Amino acid sequence: LFPALSRFAARRDTAGFSRTVSLGLRQIGFMLLPASVISALLAEPIVRLLYERGAFDARETEVVAASLAAFSVGLAFNGTMLMLNRAFFSLQLPWIATAVALANLALNVALNAALYRVGIWGIPLATSLVNLAGTAALLWIFRRRVGPLGGAGIIDAYVRVAIASAVAGGAAFVVWWALDAALGRSLGAQVVSVGLALAASVGVYLLAARVLRVRELETLLGLLRRSGRTRPA
Repeated sequence: LFPALSRFAARRDTAGFSRTVSLGLRQIGFMLLPASVISALLAEPIVRLLYERGAFDARETEVVAASLAAFSVGLAFNGTMLMLNRAFFSLQLPWIATAVALANLALNVALNAALYRVGIWGIPLATSLVNLAGTAALLWIFRRRVGPLGGAGIIDAYVRVAIASAVAGGAAFVVWWALDAALGRSLGAQVVSVGLALAASVGVYLLAARVLRVRELETLLGLLRRSGRTRPA
């Protein structure tokens, strides 16, 4: 997407540029919204599997899992900001991305000061809120400087993806909960329960996306098919 943005900007093709940005935002949502939901719902078993050994005990797991869940809230917005920043760089308007980044830095300091009192998870939550604010600012500026982004299409895609993500997250949690209760929490058992929960979430998400007719799934599959055809033997 990034080289395409540069080509459209060089040609001054505003319509093509906006379509490409819109496509990028929808693809980011397709990839990162389910990751946000699943990492938030499975934060504790994931952290337990990766870290809970030695001096890292259940209390540390609880603290880090809460931080992971809070950070997951802003994951999709972080990706969205990356896309929009690249768009402004392609337009030779780096000062816009820089100004928003500086404003985000100031907001982050203020939110950190306000939210650290609620717990360690307040710090990553502040980062997530800053990502949300930065995304909103960049979208507003893009609309004023470049033009519409096809907001209705983006909202429609995000609603469908959010529903599919919720279904996938629910499936992941149910699978993990059942296996965790049945197998216990030895290292091998955790690998099985978390691994199968994540695998189930991927399968359910792709199925739900197809049922809901999420166009970004077909776009992604098309890219994979074209990549396979162009790969050297």
